[in-house]
Amino acid sequence: MLHAGSLFTIYQEHLARHPNATMLVQEGQTVSYTQFDHHVHHTAVWLLQQGIQPGDHVAVWLVNRKEWLVLLFALAKIGATLVAVNTKYRAHELQYILTNAQATTLILQLNFKKIDFAAVVKDVDAQVLNHLKRVIMLDADASTPTHLLDRRVIAFNPTSLVDDHFANDAVDTSVLADRNVAFFTTSGTTKGPKLVMHTQRTLSEHAHQVASGYHFGESGNKLLAALPLCGVFGLNSVLGAIAAGMPVVMMDFFDGHTAAALIKEQQITHMFGSDEMLRRLVEHAEPTPFPSLKTFGFASFSPRFIDLAKALIPRGIPMRGLYGSSEVMALFSLQKSDMPIEERALGGGYPAAGELARVRASDPDSGAICAPGVSGELEIHSPTLFKGYFNNPLATQEAFTEDGFFKTGDLGYVRTDGSFVYQSRMGDTMRLGGFLVDPTEIEQVLAEQPEIKSAQVVGIEIKGQLRPVAFAIAAGPNSNHTNSETSDPQVILNRLSKQLAAFKVPAHLWFIDAFPSTASANGDKFQRVKLREMAQQKLETNQSQL
Repeated sequence: MLHAGSLFTIYQEHLARHPNATMLVQEGQTVSYTQFDHHVHHTAVWLLQQGIQPGDHVAVWLVNRKEWLVLLFALAKIGATLVAVNTKYRAHELQYILTNAQATTLILQLNFKKIDFAAVVKDVDAQVLNHLKRVIMLDADASTPTHLLDRRVIAFNPTSLVDDHFANDAVDTSVLADRNVAFFTTSGTTKGPKLVMHTQRTLSEHAHQVASGYHFGESGNKLLAALPLCGVFGLNSVLGAIAAGMPVVMMDFFDGHTAAALIKEQQITHMFGSDEMLRRLVEHAEPTPFPSLKTFGFASFSPRFIDLAKALIPRGIPMRGLYGSSEVMALFSLQKSDMPIEERALGGGYPAAGELARVRASDPDSGAICAPGVSGELEIHSPTLFKGYFNNPLATQEAFTEDGFFKTGDLGYVRTDGSFVYQSRMGDTMRLGGFLVDPTEIEQVLAEQPEIKSAQVVGIEIKGQLRPVAFAIAAGPNSNHTNSETSDPQVILNRLSKQLAAFKVPAHLWFIDAFPSTASANGDKFQRVKLREMAQQKLETNQSQL
């Protein structure tokens, strides 16, 4: 019997009513609800036979494929926890996650065409993996090594069951509902990433909220799963689609050309990703390329997303800003489709959970709750919040207010209608001239200059006062500015002084080839900490030369 909160409530109703309906599409092959349920059952039995027990932490290091989702539900059936490992991770990061998650099992593939998993594993120190007992390999063949990380390699083969003794009702799902089912990682740009704990209940309830709150269940809807399942952005959109009965078309690895072809071929209505993914998607597309699309929910990783929205929404690309994190779930909120473009493209929006979720902004200095329209640290209360950081009670305690709101670490403000707007990370904000300033405001103006392709702004102390400084990547030869290599930073800054308040004009502007970044499941994120260090070094060098 299934109980409220069980992960299986996401698809069991559709299994009962429409068992042969399409649940997934992968490389042109369809998977029905019945077929998926059978895969889950057999995989759960097989994993038990390999020695995986309730409470085990199982690291899954795979690109998007049916087996990733099957493993999530199979581990939930057992009462084990899936540790989602970013496919972009390298040896140090993989070793960190396996060690800190106390993973007993690693499930991976070695022969994916675009990622050399084998090369990464070679540089992991197997001796420090004290909890790791086994390695399970997908797509094993004659060339598969017999041992990896000093552990015997087991070929993933759930069809070779010895004794199918695991009945569907063998696990009390009412007990499992509030146990951990998945660990996700934070970005970890300055320290090792924290492990965010979610239960079956938080995943399943959020999936149902997304399905109903964003009307995923409308007839003819279909999702393109182009984001990695190892991150909440990719997984939450897929689970919401499954809860709504919306077929999911899987992409193992995103590329613009393939995604564009799939949208047309499969008549995709919903897609989620970054603004950079959208740029790559429409790079070589016709003027109105995707008439089937109803929603492209996007997160911005660059300052010129408003310009992108103004260019693409009139072309029929239904861009809508959203908000989420590993702690509050992705697709936590989404802007409405009938808003003006400048508002629709902003991060934030209206929570999928409706009145069950509460969002407020608090003054970072006084802690007072900000009035609508006044920027502060966003704080969120929701029934699907994470349950804490694994093995890190201090960080968990510090993440919540006394009345149970999660302190997001994000700058934003609440609108009068209860929706909200995300502006930037709190660590990126600057207190300039007595005002809390979002650096993206300055970056947007810089990026509008003909000499500049993209810009990043950070605050550093200069003569005892916090001042903004900027780094920029020069515009390419095809831009309107034909001599970007000889651009004079002071000329640009003088121009900015006529467009921005004096305290917002950067004290310095330096051109560099690329911004320092760190890989996340959803795309590269700029490391402002390193930019601050670079700025400090440049200032110290200039001082020593005087």
